[in-house]
Amino acid sequence: MLARGETIGLFQLNGSGMTKFLVELKPSRIHDINAMVALYRPGPLESIPQYIERKHDESKVEYLDPRMKDILDMSYGVITYQDDVMMIAIKLAGYSWLEADKLRKAMGKKIPKEMEEQKEKLLTGFVKHGMGKKNANTLWKLIEPFAAYGFNKAHAASYGLVAYQTSYMKANYPAIYMSAVLTADSGDVEKIAEIIAECKRMNIPILPPDINESFSQFTVVKGGGVLSSQARGLSERSESEASFAGRAEDNIPTPDKAPARDTIRFGLVTIKNFGQGIATAIIDERKRGGKFKSLTDFLDRVKDKNLNKKSLEALIKSGALDSFGIDRGVLLGNLETLLAHNKEKLKQADNQDSLFGLMTDTSTVPTLKLAEVPNIDPREKLAWEKELLGLYISGHPLDRYKDIISKRDMDIKKAIETLKDGQEVTLACIIEEIKPILTKKGDNMAFVKVADFTGELETVVFPKVLVEFRSAFTPDKCLAIKGKISERNGQKSMIVDKVKVLG
Repeated sequence: MLARGETIGLFQLNGSGMTKFLVELKPSRIHDINAMVALYRPGPLESIPQYIERKHDESKVEYLDPRMKDILDMSYGVITYQDDVMMIAIKLAGYSWLEADKLRKAMGKKIPKEMEEQKEKLLTGFVKHGMGKKNANTLWKLIEPFAAYGFNKAHAASYGLVAYQTSYMKANYPAIYMSAVLTADSGDVEKIAEIIAECKRMNIPILPPDINESFSQFTVVKGGGVLSSQARGLSERSESEASFAGRAEDNIPTPDKAPARDTIRFGLVTIKNFGQGIATAIIDERKRGGKFKSLTDFLDRVKDKNLNKKSLEALIKSGALDSFGIDRGVLLGNLETLLAHNKEKLKQADNQDSLFGLMTDTSTVPTLKLAEVPNIDPREKLAWEKELLGLYISGHPLDRYKDIISKRDMDIKKAIETLKDGQEVTLACIIEEIKPILTKKGDNMAFVKVADFTGELETVVFPKVLVEFRSAFTPDKCLAIKGKISERNGQKSMIVDKVKVLG
């Protein structure tokens, strides 16, 4: 999995730079992961290509001094950890353990004066203990990058172990693991969007919240039941969720028996404007009386003061009541009727006088009747999902332009991965965010974040283009943009030249 570059959601091993090196490295042992964790830091980073080259061709492994073999054998002769530097100082320069620890501290503090003193002491020690001056200077140049940043071996091994564990869980329990990652990153819209895109790539469908299946946080929906994403201690869950889902150990399949089509469902608390109190009330009632059979059944059974206009509207707009087969627009248009029905049931539960309080035959209580309201426009439904869940779930605004997009063999992900600085590209996208700024001359320009089915990209719109296409730059508008790729410090963006509104 790591050799294929499928690193999104993993500890320490994600990110484009690390992923590129892992694809080249094709790690085959825990020591490879430990080494990558240690080397992918300012300074030691420059040694990664050499580590990769030597792993694939051990004839290229060499040592400046035979005494270094015992120290660097596990890392193909590449200085990888602070410990390596300390052991080299002890065995090749005659340092005591105390002096080696002072060297470690000097590297850790990154103080130039101290490092210069250590350089002179090391070089003198190398020569005194049998190394030629040329090799001594060459060895110092290999050690010097650790003055910028260096991991000790225990630190790298600890990180490497957790990195391996997260990789193992993603590879063998993909839905459960990705559900836990979503729960851990809940609240960070950008991370959630990235993880959901990865889930889709992994063929794990992401479903909107549902009052009959959702727990508080993200959950895994398996064939015939719901398994909380917090299984096996991946995240803390409430007592009511634990008893409803059953013992996690009994529900988690072995890797070779894992079902092919697990899905992940949004949790109730992941909905904006929806609190833990009402979420717990719904989950507890579902545990007590089973799934809600209808809208009326839901309104009759959830007797909690927190089921108010704000929370019920959030349930409707996010799609949590879709399983009742009633259009979201119809539900929203009858919001006051729904609240009045629920309030009446709440009064009965509190044994208060009510319109029907004196009736002994409850069958005479009028049933819930909804007024006719036009169905909601699909585009508005998607806008609600973006507002309350942070992203589109039931579809995407660009779905209407799939025929146009399919004719072009280019998307944001491919543009970022394959195009170089200065190359022209045309993309179909939707505007996610606009940050207007003033130039030094006082002209208006903007940084505009755009997205498509594959990812996000920051674009730069200079004053001339902004003036010419000003009406096109509004949030959630679908556009075709033409421009040039710009790469700075390893990050790619796009300079916009022309814009066309889609539709």
